[in-house]
Order: sequence, then structure tokens, then C-alpha cells
Amino acid sequence: MRVLLPPSESKRPDGGNAIFRAENLLFQADLGETRKRVLDAVVAVSGDTERAQKAFKLGAKATGELQHNLRLSDAQGLAAIERYVGVLFDEIEIDELDEASRGWIADHVFIQSALFGLVSASDEIPPYRLSASSRLTDELGATLKKTWLEAFADFEWPEAFMLDLRSKDYAALAPIPDTVEWLTLDIVQRTEDGGVRALNHFNKRAKGDLVKRLARSQATITSQAEFLAWANDEGLEITETGEPHHATLVTTLGVVAAR
Repeated sequence: MRVLLPPSESKRPDGGNAIFRAENLLFQADLGETRKRVLDAVVAVSGDTERAQKAFKLGAKATGELQHNLRLSDAQGLAAIERYVGVLFDEIEIDELDEASRGWIADHVFIQSALFGLVSASDEIPPYRLSASSRLTDELGATLKKTWLEAFADFEWPEAFMLDLRSKDYAALAPIPDTVEWLTLDIVQRTEDGGVRALNHFNKRAKGDLVKRLARSQATITSQAEFLAWANDEGLEITETGEPHHATLVTTLGVVAAR
């Protein structure tokens, strides 16, 4: 089993024990050339504040983040699962997990980065500012989406069941081929009256909680059927929708108890 996560716009600005080296990232043989092209484009654009604000959709108060992009060549690397912060990653509580659970995450979790493509949770990356919707067309000769689609066209996905928890924008950068068994989850919330509703903020919390449960259970899962059975044993409400590669996770996270 492999779990695919989206990145977070928010990142820890410091931390790490060694200088970041792109050649140490997982899948460098397949993605290294595109990583360098995107990284060079990011650095080039970040040197022009006005242009960078438009390319990265930055407000005036966030322009300080451009310094991260300009220091990519000598920044400290920190495990991606620790570098990214925000609702999903905060819910995983990586700093609170025991060694075995952290090891499970290192072995089973990938993160889809707009800058680096697919990386392992344990890959050490620097802080940066770039999202799937950033505009680097002039530098890349194509949109960021098209650039990564071309890089993943012949990508050899691991031979494992894939649980795809990426957001749509990031899943679009590297679609999983049908030659691989994979499943994505639509997250809904159980309301007080027994109904369900779509989620935004708690969508991310539910995904983080799911990853934490998988890690703590040291789950060994090789298929969708085994994943659904594991979820049932965990007391999670996940139902198949009838649509290929889709199931629905019903969460109670965020429900306010009636008084």
C-alpha cells in the first residue's frame, strides 16, 4: 500500500540537519530533469518581486516567502512529513507518533509537490513557495500542469495499492494509470440529524486522521478490499460509491454535539 497526499502551502521555515540536495530525492532518475527545470524557473521568477507576486499569487505581506525560493540551493532539508504544516499534517501529529508509526509513514506515504513532483514522506526538502496553480509558463514553455504530466507520462508507479488522498489540482499533475489498483476518497461529514454534507476544512482533518490511524495500526494492505476491511475494523464508515476508484468516508470530526 502507498498513500498519496497533497502538499501544504504552509511549511516550517526552519529545521533540518543538512543542506538540501535534489539528487537525494526519491524517483530522481525519473523526475530529476523536470525538478531542475521547475526549480530553475522558480528561482528566476522569485528574483522579480512584482512578477513573482502574480506568478505565485502572493499578497504584499507574503512577499518575504520569496526568500525561501531564492535560497533553495543552500537551504536545510527537513523530512517532507515534518516540513509541511497545516490542517492535514497537523492532524497526523508526526511529532507525537512512536518510532514504529513514523517508520510506517516513511515507508508508505508519498506527497505530491508542485516543485519536486512525487516525494517520499521521509525525503528531506527545503521551505519554498509554489502551488499547482502557480504560473511559470514563460520559463517552462508550458503550464506547470503540462510540465508535470509530461514528466509522469512514462513514470513507473510502485506495484502497490494506492490510496489517493490528493486534492484534485495535485492529482491532475500525476494521474494514476488504470494499470495500478487505486482508490480515492470523497469526504463527507455526518450531521446531528443523521444526514451528511460535503466538507472543506474538516476534509483535511479527516485525511490526516486516516493516515495517523494507518500508521498506528501498522497496516499491511494490498488491495481495495483489504483497505475497506481494515477501515471497518477501525470503526470507520467508508462505503463504495459504484464509481470506479471512488469511495466515501463519512467522518464525525468537527460535529458539534447537541446541547
